[in-house]
Amino acid sequence: MRIRTEYPYATRREDIRIPVPGVSGGTTLLHGRVWRPVTEEPVPALLEYVPYRLSDGTAASDQQRHPWYAGHGYASVRVDVRGHGNSEGVPGDEYTAAEQADGAAVVEWLARQPWCTGRVGMFGVSWGGTSALQTAALAPEPLKAVVTVCSTDDRYDNDVHRVGGAVAAAGTASRAATLLAFSARPPDPLHTGDDWERLWQVRLDALEPLHHTWLAHLTRDAYWEHGSVCQDYGAIRAAVLAVGGWQDPCRDTVLRLVGALDPTRTRGIIGPWPHEYPDQGLRPGPAIGFLQETLRWWDHWLRDDAPERAGHGAGAERQVGPGTATGVMAEPLLRFWITESHPPATAYDELPGRWDGEPAWPSPRITPVAYALQGPPLVVDSPQHTGLDAGSFVPFGEDADLPPDQRDEDAKSASFEFPVAERTEILGRPRVTLRLRLDAGHGQVVARLCDVAPDGSSTLVTRGALDLSCRAGRDRADDWPAGATEDVSFELGAAGHAFAPGHRIRLAVSSAYWPWIWPRADSAGFTLDPDGSLLELPVRAAPEGPGPPGTVAFEEPEHAAPLGVVTPVTLDPPRPARLVVRDVAKGEWRLELSDDAGTRVHPDGLEHTERSTESYAIQERDPLSATARSAWTIRLHRPEQGWDTTVETRSEIRCDAEHFITTDEVVCRHGREVVFHRTWQKRIPRTAG
Repeated sequence: MRIRTEYPYATRREDIRIPVPGVSGGTTLLHGRVWRPVTEEPVPALLEYVPYRLSDGTAASDQQRHPWYAGHGYASVRVDVRGHGNSEGVPGDEYTAAEQADGAAVVEWLARQPWCTGRVGMFGVSWGGTSALQTAALAPEPLKAVVTVCSTDDRYDNDVHRVGGAVAAAGTASRAATLLAFSARPPDPLHTGDDWERLWQVRLDALEPLHHTWLAHLTRDAYWEHGSVCQDYGAIRAAVLAVGGWQDPCRDTVLRLVGALDPTRTRGIIGPWPHEYPDQGLRPGPAIGFLQETLRWWDHWLRDDAPERAGHGAGAERQVGPGTATGVMAEPLLRFWITESHPPATAYDELPGRWDGEPAWPSPRITPVAYALQGPPLVVDSPQHTGLDAGSFVPFGEDADLPPDQRDEDAKSASFEFPVAERTEILGRPRVTLRLRLDAGHGQVVARLCDVAPDGSSTLVTRGALDLSCRAGRDRADDWPAGATEDVSFELGAAGHAFAPGHRIRLAVSSAYWPWIWPRADSAGFTLDPDGSLLELPVRAAPEGPGPPGTVAFEEPEHAAPLGVVTPVTLDPPRPARLVVRDVAKGEWRLELSDDAGTRVHPDGLEHTERSTESYAIQERDPLSATARSAWTIRLHRPEQGWDTTVETRSEIRCDAEHFITTDEVVCRHGREVVFHRTWQKRIPRTAG
């Protein structure tokens, strides 16, 4: 990582209040922070718009990139969503109509400022990247370009809520519990003054656990279509740079965007990364100079005279002149990392492989190659704890995030193998067609694609799943005719991988995958008939001749100087991040997750402490035993001001044959005084999924 300390422009920072229309009339003020170059000339503006609190939650990461953009001649702006951080209003669901309208209103407001040229770009990762796409779909005139990272274009089928129409147990439980705790955090009196208590109480009174809504919409309906830009890609008029990682569950969005949007205004990049910006150095790498790459994008789309930079190093000066260009649109439509065969591990500093590119997507160099399954019909009735070696649902580069050796999981599945005689490179989404017989009305099927080395170790390449009630479409729930045989087909997540000669391609099929997928109460597995079943791989042909070296390359990562957050040393031993516990007598398996960020002391004196735990328990042969629990503790403390607040939450989801059963509790304190305490208990009909 290279730290940039000298820039073409000196910069200044200020906090701002941006007025947007209130939900019931009047005006709501959103808290923003802007870094601007010191110049008399107006400059383009860049907006990052998320709910994660610019005054503490994202302060350190904001410091990495916003001052960097400002030093290169942009007004870089970070704004908190209404009801979060120090913005007015109350928290709500993800991606509400009000939130999206606010985003467009902020874009319009920025364009009107005297220090702005009237041209605005928008960027973000995860929620922020999705917000950028959703705002672009509203097409505010000043928004000319976006950079969307690890985002979703399809809230139902490519986010944390569903996997192939099945309820994503870990994704739903973890996400809902996290947002409940985050939404309960107080405004900071350093930024809101004495009104913080009133604002906090209004915010707390509006709290509602979001899984109440998510579990009430089990099929793809109007609720999920809202905010899913895949409903109308044509609404997006801004230029789009879509970025993702092969370890990120949202990576398919990149391929859909580059395939659906105007190729003269779109580019895509997929690297080996987890769910984060690709310059963070989080495993697996290699990381890239993301800020430099996006600067080329902004310069091309937001400046009247597209600038040419003389070199890309730390000391390079940006020469801006009429008629020049950054060359970013001369890059391939899709740039991607192809991973070579490698041993299984839960973390890698860097994955073996190389960068490559495709000028079009879908690519004419990719051909679906069918591998027919062989053998007699066999019963697949996986134990309910199949899936404990799945790895994190949303990896963030931690030590235990990625799936370990898959041999234990493969043993609980029906496996089919295909020897690799010559290097076989795939790029895109594999597909399986399976001929199944069910004796029950419901079921689930999971397919994993693994790379098996000569020593027998099994490395997960990608996977996919289907709730069989969704086999005719995600918008419906059809019972399986008991005793009937049908062919079902579904895609696996996208992959860029090369199988080495001497290895074996393994397709492993299971009927359970906990805690990724919530089990069906009456699911008893299925009979799989290999006759008529097949695996289709998107095989990429080797180039006709050797390409020029370094055709696709990126600079070294570069950031602005860090914020200076300090983490005091603690003598408490850390808990394992990921622990599997087996109760042999009960036949119960439990996955325990722990995330202790400790206490971080900010330069302005804020002490910020976060701890969370999750557990996912199930008995081997009882799908109704599945239980997900989460707990959070967040403390925000300013010792000099006597401000000391704590948020504690507990959440649980379990089920019976007909309902999801949820229990949630929030306790908030100022000092030792409890200022808020509420519990929720709800039974939600399980009509599908």
